[in-house]
Amino acid sequence: MFTDTHCHLYSENYDSLSSILENAKKSHVSFFFVSGCDQKSNEEVLRVLSFDPSIYGCLGIHPEEADSYKNEDLLFLKSHLKDEKVIAIGEIGLDYHYTKENKEKQKELFCRQLEIASENHLPVVIHSRDATEDTIQILKKYPNVKGVIHSFSGSLETARIYIKMGYKLGINGVVTFKNSHLIQVVREVMDFIVLETDCPYLTPHPYRGTKNEPKYIYEIAQFISLETGKSLEEISEITNKNIAQIFDK
Repeated sequence: MFTDTHCHLYSENYDSLSSILENAKKSHVSFFFVSGCDQKSNEEVLRVLSFDPSIYGCLGIHPEEADSYKNEDLLFLKSHLKDEKVIAIGEIGLDYHYTKENKEKQKELFCRQLEIASENHLPVVIHSRDATEDTIQILKKYPNVKGVIHSFSGSLETARIYIKMGYKLGINGVVTFKNSHLIQVVREVMDFIVLETDCPYLTPHPYRGTKNEPKYIYEIAQFISLETGKSLEEISEITNKNIAQIFDK
């Protein structure tokens, strides 16, 4: 049994959510954590929670929204954190890939949401792109907050820093890419990973160029199994244990 710990099952991405879930469950993927990114997607996350018992939600404001989000969006987020199937705040973090001009706004938004997580004793789902140093320094200010580093693709040194801070590493289709060296890191930190697709993005090899789906969690697990010598049962056991530790709600 596997879980897709990070997916974007929005209506704009998929015509039939029931078909997506059916395909995934046939591939031994039993649970789905849908992450919000802004006000619109957070509202949609709340709607899909009632679609199927296997769907859980994470609410958050993505760093790319740092220039446009409203304070009301944070109030909306806070008002739903007690909902039974809302299990984390995310995805939140820093993204300097396209611009660094709004770094301070991104940091402010990041910190505001980490404070909300701390106050509500909830885990976080962290997005960090081209911003590793700042992400680590900010997370160190919130030692009681734990969670997942979404779409981790950094070095072994960085992985160990996050792990020491109490975070798990979200591993997705990037690990299968031919130009990726991520599997070398995964071999060293197998006991601290969870699996995710980030669908509809980052479709694993050899399906790149097609829309990603939660069913490909099984393909990612198979790749890791072949490359590490761990059985699928062992990978399932490791990842489920880590999910239970982080998403204890």
